[in-house]
Amino acid sequence: MATILECAGLHKSYGSNPALNGVNLKVEEGGVVGLLGPNGSGKSTLIKLAMGMLQPTQGSIFINGKAPCPETKAITAYLPDKDFLQNWMRIEQAVAYSQDFFADFKREKAEAMLSRLGLGMKQKVKSLSKGNREKLALILTMARDAKLYILDEPIAGVDPAARDFILNTVMANRPEGATIFLCTHLISDIEPILTHAIFLNRGNIVLDENVESVKARTGKTLDELFREEFKW
Repeated sequence: MATILECAGLHKSYGSNPALNGVNLKVEEGGVVGLLGPNGSGKSTLIKLAMGMLQPTQGSIFINGKAPCPETKAITAYLPDKDFLQNWMRIEQAVAYSQDFFADFKREKAEAMLSRLGLGMKQKVKSLSKGNREKLALILTMARDAKLYILDEPIAGVDPAARDFILNTVMANRPEGATIFLCTHLISDIEPILTHAIFLNRGNIVLDENVESVKARTGKTLDELFREEFKW
């Protein structure tokens, strides 16, 4: 099976503070992969390196066999952990902007998801609740026909019903063969959809394994293992 994301001896430091310590990683195409770790473990740093927003201190990172570049961004749909929506826009303007910016954006797909959510195209972004802003951002991301979806903390700070909507939207709108790379510290909520788990602790990979294999080997859920690995 082809590799969609690879790290080779990947280091990233901020001054004298290391964020990633020689990460070696291969993510195969087609799965739902959880990049799991507490805040400060290096998850967002790894994602920003994959998106070309940061440069490695040492080592390499590849998307579909290439270092981050316009060609890799064209096949990667990225949902950041920060709100990127513009308050002055109406929803229809946010949709049009995404359609202009991304060649693989499917407007009809976005409209169908918005309709299910009960959001009107004329609504102003600034009028939306925090939960609906996050749902809109997710819809704009999942309306793309990408090979790789990188979702940074997509369910943090939302209520359980919103989490269900987000995860259902991800799974229902993922193109066949696409890879979901989902970064979070909320393990129990996403465990049912994961096929592969990566634990990142203080910049080091401490688990990189198929989920069913983990459960068969340990007799424990990912959530139980996570609590053991990251207990204070």
